[in-house]
Amino acid sequence: MISRKGLHAMASIADANKKVLDFDGQLQAQDDFFPTLKLLDNDGKLLDKAAYKRSELTDEDLVAIMKKMLFSRQLDIRSTKLAKQGRFGFFAPTAGQEASQMASAYAFGKEDWLFPGYRDIPEIVDKGWPVWKAILWSRGHAKGNEFTTEDGEPVNSWMPQIIIGAQYVEAAGVALGLKKRKQDAVAYAYTGDGGTSQGDFYEGVNFASAYKANAVFFVQNNGYAISTPRALQTAAPHLAAKGWGSGIPSLVVDGMDPLAMYLAAKEARAWAAAGNGPVLIETLTNRLEPHSTAGDDPLRYRTKEDIAEWWKKEPLIRMRKFMSEKGIWDDKKEDDYIAEVDSYIDDQIKIADNIEKQKISDFLKNTLEVPGQAMKEQIEHFESEGK
Repeated sequence: MISRKGLHAMASIADANKKVLDFDGQLQAQDDFFPTLKLLDNDGKLLDKAAYKRSELTDEDLVAIMKKMLFSRQLDIRSTKLAKQGRFGFFAPTAGQEASQMASAYAFGKEDWLFPGYRDIPEIVDKGWPVWKAILWSRGHAKGNEFTTEDGEPVNSWMPQIIIGAQYVEAAGVALGLKKRKQDAVAYAYTGDGGTSQGDFYEGVNFASAYKANAVFFVQNNGYAISTPRALQTAAPHLAAKGWGSGIPSLVVDGMDPLAMYLAAKEARAWAAAGNGPVLIETLTNRLEPHSTAGDDPLRYRTKEDIAEWWKKEPLIRMRKFMSEKGIWDDKKEDDYIAEVDSYIDDQIKIADNIEKQKISDFLKNTLEVPGQAMKEQIEHFESEGK
């Protein structure tokens, strides 16, 4: 006869087995385990005073974050105009993602290594990369691949990655190097929702997780991989769940909320820098403009109404209202700063336009460190023609 204790054990196993085989329940559980971190609502009202206190943001910090987001928006506006004039090159608009990019980047320091995607030019500039070099990068000029400040100091940033998701693998390697050197620094990488569909994404996260490397991975879920809606890319209820698959802490953040983005990035950096391993942060944001200036028309796969609704949630509105309510921001301060940024960008455009144009022979010389015989002959040929 089975004892009462034995019967209880069998019942517990039976209940556990039911849960194991409850597939619908597993999918529902992902929603329960991935609530969205948010501190500000769409009208700039503070939702969580305790979390705001935990962020330790001062009024000076708030002004700094606001200025960084405004800089990004202004760079977006000016870059788009230059691209339409044929004076830029490839450009991926950033409007709508200012909090996801700039408020998160504010949590990292000069010693940390940035691994950006091609939409993450503002974060590199924020680390000291001059805008004129960013313009040259977009034009395919070799000087655009010099990641140094105006004073020639190195900028701890990789090149903007064109290959989707590849920056995750690169970040994982540097993150492990930082850990081995026992540095108080991390590698932080950005990709989009489409990036999580790439093999490099999984390899990078898994490698960093296995070695508990100093990495913070951002997935900017802006709704579309060019024209492919996020719902068609993966059946995962949350992209953050893909981090769990590699055994790392993963969270979902309101990517239109600057305060939430900063808090998440700050705490993720502290966790990773302490040797605990990487963190993955999914930011719920939106790309309010075309995927790029290379002929993309978002109205072929989106509606005007959808875009208009997202514009109402954009981060500058929230931050502006929140700071105005605190009495630390107003229209004059914003207008004055935008004028300052525009003047700076004007100067940077002039510098970029005055850089000597590359010749065909220059492109060939920059292809390989040690050119083969055929390439040597080509270089000599074009140089003889002054090209």
